[in-house]
Amino acid sequence: QVLLAESGGGLVQAGGSLRLSCAASGRIYSSHGMGWFRQTPGKEREYVASMRWGSRVTYYADSVKGRFTISRDGADTVYLQMNSLKPEDTAVYYCARTPRGYSRSPVEYDAWGQGTQVTVSS
Repeated sequence: QVLLAESGGGLVQAGGSLRLSCAASGRIYSSHGMGWFRQTPGKEREYVASMRWGSRVTYYADSVKGRFTISRDGADTVYLQMNSLKPEDTAVYYCARTPRGYSRSPVEYDAWGQGTQVTVSS
């Protein structure tokens, strides 16, 4: 079982940067994938980025490609570096684990953090 905890959210002006962290307690195996999703009130959870844990191959939603970077540090922490933030990036951001290695669907993820709020002011 993996427990996930996000941190690093906050309020930032448009054009600014934030780095989100997700610390995992419990083993993440090389066959797993780690992803970031975001959600705003009344909308479905949206895929942002993910990484195949073993190979470190990364994937991004078109809306954040070139601005966001997913990375990992050691065995149990995944990051989301967010640059050139826009007001439409405002959301609660969640990290999650999938045993499938790669998926853009939230239903394929079986462990979730509690979320961290990111607010981008114009």
